[in-house]
Amino acid sequence: MNAQVSIWTRRRRLAQAWLADRRQFAEPRLPRTCPICGCRGVFVSVGHPPRWDARCPNCGSRERHRLVHLWIVEGGGNKLDGKRIMHFAPEKIMMRQMRGNPLYETADLHQPGVTHRVDITHVELPDASYDVVIANHVLEHVADDRVAMRQVHRLLKPGGLALLTVPVNASRQETYENPAITASAERHAHFGAEDHVRYYGLDFADRLREAGFAVETFRMTPEEEVRYGLLRYEWLYVAAKKPLPPVVGQVDAREARG
Repeated sequence: MNAQVSIWTRRRRLAQAWLADRRQFAEPRLPRTCPICGCRGVFVSVGHPPRWDARCPNCGSRERHRLVHLWIVEGGGNKLDGKRIMHFAPEKIMMRQMRGNPLYETADLHQPGVTHRVDITHVELPDASYDVVIANHVLEHVADDRVAMRQVHRLLKPGGLALLTVPVNASRQETYENPAITASAERHAHFGAEDHVRYYGLDFADRLREAGFAVETFRMTPEEEVRYGLLRYEWLYVAAKKPLPPVVGQVDAREARG
């Protein structure tokens, strides 16, 4: 997809970045390449406090969106072709990429225009309905993330995949959480944002395994992280729902023919 936007949208993003932190335009910075839209140039800041080199000024993608896209197109082609997809808390850039895809559905408790208005911890949809579930930076907001993981596992077909990103403190093995911390300022200080309820450690994969997933991680080389404007401390968790075991006594079709 070539996610080109109007010149006015691009100028608006540049103006927002300048207002957020004009110092980024005074410092020499490397041009980056967006793998989603093909834009090459200096990326702009996003977030609070601003992260420099984070947002593509053309399509608006952030680091996590470019990382997921790189996994999707790894090896050529599109790994999501023909897959029924559920996307929790969908981002605009990814919704634009999926526009017109009848197999793509969205879900959120508050976001307008989604297919399903649901809480990720209580999804009243049939078991084994989707080939792929996507949730970018969602689980750190959820009070009971283990229930949410089990819901995602339930929604997937056997062999289906969950594509998940979360903030991870790679210097800690164990996730840091404390339900007594509820004030916005305290949550920002402890967990990195006022609406986060934990800061994941390297045991995030273990939590996914407890929910029944087989877990792999995907990240690019250090050189590619610079080229595409990715975060050095973020990777994509690819969590697979294990296929069903063969039925006892089932006869292989080739044996039956023989």
